[in-house]
Amino acid sequence: MITLTINGLDVSVEKGTTVLEAAQFLGFPIPTLCHMEGLTPYGACRLCVVEIGEGPGARLVSSCTYPAEPGLKVRTASSRVMRARKMILELLLASCPQSKEIQDLASKFEITQQRFRQEYSDCILCGRCVRMCEEQMMAKAIGFRGRGEKRSIGTPFDVPSDVCRQCGGCIYVCPACSLRCTYTQPEKAICGGCANLSPPCLEKNPFDDMMCYMDPCVACEIKKP
Repeated sequence: MITLTINGLDVSVEKGTTVLEAAQFLGFPIPTLCHMEGLTPYGACRLCVVEIGEGPGARLVSSCTYPAEPGLKVRTASSRVMRARKMILELLLASCPQSKEIQDLASKFEITQQRFRQEYSDCILCGRCVRMCEEQMMAKAIGFRGRGEKRSIGTPFDVPSDVCRQCGGCIYVCPACSLRCTYTQPEKAICGGCANLSPPCLEKNPFDDMMCYMDPCVACEIKKP
């Protein structure tokens, strides 16, 4: 067994467990997009970042791919982590603003402005569909193509695949097309229609090293009339 510390609490997990799995075992909420139970960790969206280490040597890592290590100290909701997640969500919104899953996460993190140019893409390259097709459907009908800004997902040479069974699994797991926001005004990139209106306390916490990680916030729930 491996013992590590997450948000000040010690937890013992089996060798091979990821930091994300260890945090979820303790009930700490960590948002994810590319990660999906039953599929190989990919670490593409970086939304699950956590802070490991202490002092100047502390760094951000993707918790879905980082293995639990003996004595590792992890913070899942430090101010540095929250800033990184908000930035990542802003970039994801710029790529695919009509994804309801991304819009819901943006509302949850109180993102109300879009600072980046909109692209209105139908894909965030999370790789869920590729892994689903290969690992669950055993087909390998689709895959990644190209590099950098030309990277995309599809069949080789855009030729219809003879191994695709048209099961729809790729669409089912896709965060960009499974549910779509239906707003029609491009200037309103962040609709906020599904916002969680529970009053947050992140900005009120005087401890910069660790913010509130409760979901929903217990203090906010208690204050409700």
